[in-house]
Amino acid sequence: MDKKAKNIATNGNKGHETCDSAKTEISKEVNTETNAGKYIPENLTPILPNYKDTVFRMIFKDLGELLSLYNAVNDTHYDNPKELEITTLENAIYMNMKNDISCILDMRMNLYEHQSTVNPNIPLRDLFYTARLYESLIIKKDIYSSKRILLPTPKFITFYNGVEKQPERQIMKLSDSYERKGEINLELTVVQLNINAGYNEELKRDCPILYQYMQYVEKVRAYKETMPIEKAVKKSVEECIAEGILKDFLIRNKAEAVQMSIFEYDEELHERTLREEGYEEGQAIGQAEFILRLLEELAPVSEELKQKILSVKDSEILRKWFGLAIKAESLEAFLQAINER
Repeated sequence: MDKKAKNIATNGNKGHETCDSAKTEISKEVNTETNAGKYIPENLTPILPNYKDTVFRMIFKDLGELLSLYNAVNDTHYDNPKELEITTLENAIYMNMKNDISCILDMRMNLYEHQSTVNPNIPLRDLFYTARLYESLIIKKDIYSSKRILLPTPKFITFYNGVEKQPERQIMKLSDSYERKGEINLELTVVQLNINAGYNEELKRDCPILYQYMQYVEKVRAYKETMPIEKAVKKSVEECIAEGILKDFLIRNKAEAVQMSIFEYDEELHERTLREEGYEEGQAIGQAEFILRLLEELAPVSEELKQKILSVKDSEILRKWFGLAIKAESLEAFLQAINER
């Protein structure tokens, strides 16, 4: 799997000390460092290539829909989608983290995350994302200059639509994770908005596509109680198209939306498994599943090989196999490599 690393695009204007002209410097594809010859330090979790998209992200890649969401969240009335500067960290995946959506409008930078499971580490993740975004914005500026570098003001929102009961609005703070309490010199605040039925209805009314997205999610949830997830998703897609729910989006992206919805359900199930089976065993299960996903890109994986990989609980062995799976040009090459060890 030969993955060529991509560099950050930097087309900024050297003469300005504000970020206004630098907004376009953010690359749409940040280096994933997954080319075959790249060394990954042993104390770091490997960076995962080809991280799949989500239906939420797919919907809001449309600038018009994203502007509608931005206006609903910020109580603004901007009407020109072209004024949005997309700053999403595409393929920026480290320790199984990725940035969902971020954009700048009028020097306000909104970072949006979509979660189907409760994650108290969102403030920490957003801290990492913001640091990378700011670094990209000022990459050609002198931070030791006597002139102040002006930055877009950040706002952090998490849209929650999981099955665990959550309040309509919840504040999550980076300082909540500090082991020692006292004077706080670094803070980051995230607003979690529950977008399930009966919550934040005004927000969904102001952003109709968000409301329709949740109608689709609720259909999938209802049908998967009585049928396999694949059938539940396909039935939900067909019904939504017939009822005018996400109609244009689903007609354009039907096959991909089905695939992504199934993947999202698997990911949600996987995260629950991590909690229910304990951290170490759950971590091994996660590593094994990612190895299988990599191998399935090369060729269909036999049930025997699946069971062999899933039965391994030694994280060190799985870490080595993960590295082999990244570099393998074929399924046969992977099998030969693990058998030689």
